[in-house]
Amino acid sequence: MLSIIENAIRNADKRAIVANGKNYTYQQLLDESENFAQLLLKDQNDLNESRVAFMVNPGFDYVKVQWGIWRAGGIIVPMCLTHPLPSLEYVLEDTQANIVVVSPEYEEILFAYTKENNIRLIVLGKEETIQPVALPQIESNRKAMILFTSGTTNKPKGVVTTHDNLEAQISTLVDAWEWNSNDHTICVLPLHHVHGIVNVVSCSLWSGATCEFLPAFSAEEIFNLFLKGSLNVFMAVPTIYYKLITYWESLSEDKQKELTTAMTAFRLMVCGSAALPVSVMEKWKIISGHTLLERYGMTEIGMAISNPYHGERKAGYIGKPLPGVCVKLVNENYEEVSADEPGEILVKGKNVFNEYWNKPEATAKEFTADGWFKTGDVALVEEGYYRIMGRNSVDIIKSGGYKISALEIEEELRKYNGILDCAVVGIPNDEWGELIVSALVVEDKNINVEELNKWLREKMASYKTPRKYLLVDELPRNAMGKVTKNDVKKLFN
Repeated sequence: MLSIIENAIRNADKRAIVANGKNYTYQQLLDESENFAQLLLKDQNDLNESRVAFMVNPGFDYVKVQWGIWRAGGIIVPMCLTHPLPSLEYVLEDTQANIVVVSPEYEEILFAYTKENNIRLIVLGKEETIQPVALPQIESNRKAMILFTSGTTNKPKGVVTTHDNLEAQISTLVDAWEWNSNDHTICVLPLHHVHGIVNVVSCSLWSGATCEFLPAFSAEEIFNLFLKGSLNVFMAVPTIYYKLITYWESLSEDKQKELTTAMTAFRLMVCGSAALPVSVMEKWKIISGHTLLERYGMTEIGMAISNPYHGERKAGYIGKPLPGVCVKLVNENYEEVSADEPGEILVKGKNVFNEYWNKPEATAKEFTADGWFKTGDVALVEEGYYRIMGRNSVDIIKSGGYKISALEIEEELRKYNGILDCAVVGIPNDEWGELIVSALVVEDKNINVEELNKWLREKMASYKTPRKYLLVDELPRNAMGKVTKNDVKKLFN
């Protein structure tokens, strides 16, 4: 039996989830996920690692579906709720998912596609009759999840993690951050991303704690929940902390003091998924009384490096390797660098993913001959703490907690009528970490940027669309004709 299920059985009577004004116990979660697993199985004994994609709103139903897929022997493929149809189709086609589960409001988006491709569509609230059936035994070395991440190629890759990988990622954080059954957290993060799935939802439910869900981000609603006094763990990305600070600053002095008092009582506040500006960290400490615990991770590895729960949390640093995670810094020849030199972060451990889905060459390329995963991030160790210096690839932008491929955006932009060439880069920004911007070479300088962005948002997620455009006569290039992205960045200064 999966460890997260065993833990839930031990906490059966405790409150597991708060969503939409309702409380749900671990026993309800166990019962409903078992029923859903039986629905998925239908007349089968085991899904045998079939991919089950789902678009389900955050809350009890999301976890019920996630656990149900696992308990039926399937691989979960969480899909972004805001992605346009082409992005969703790519995920379904790449994973060859044969079952899709949706909340009612997403039925219309995928109904025609699933029907045309003979994919079983399950709409929550319209489920078929459940036939009781024994659930299969799930070995921990089975594949458990596929999350999509942008690499240096223009198409996202499906990152495959096994149950063993997930259990290593979860249990390591539970120990390092001292999760316990008295904790009460809230999920304000997207649930097609490792930060929300592992760090918040899975860690809390592994521990017998309570996980609360917000249907949509609202600074006012988050602060109202803080004031209730039940929450004691909070995790977010720099963009969210920036927005909370901005909202807090708009409040009256009395309200500010009330919130500061409430936040001081928290046990832990964590930030990650993008570099945390020191200015944001310092401001948050003033208003909340907390030095944010900054950590470092990726879809492929979960969390690998973290500032300590006990001890000094250094601003501008991601901390030290977590227990059980091996980390080293290397040069371009993959030789370890000396103590005072920057190098690419390599990671090895049970937390590291299994493979890129159906991409053996891409998988092999991201590992050294002796099995170290190449993160592409360059760091320096100072007094035992790791500090991120940048990325090996300028074609990866980290904005709002997402890792985004500049090449993917460029490919779409070049399809737009009147655009002759383009270069997409990320520039430093306190709110977003990096702001996505694009330099354009166009036929007509009167190009309508609003129309361009409207068109682009029909092709890809809104968080991938550039926030600023610059029209140029030509893009900066080197002697070989390659666009020099660092020179493109300077154009926006």
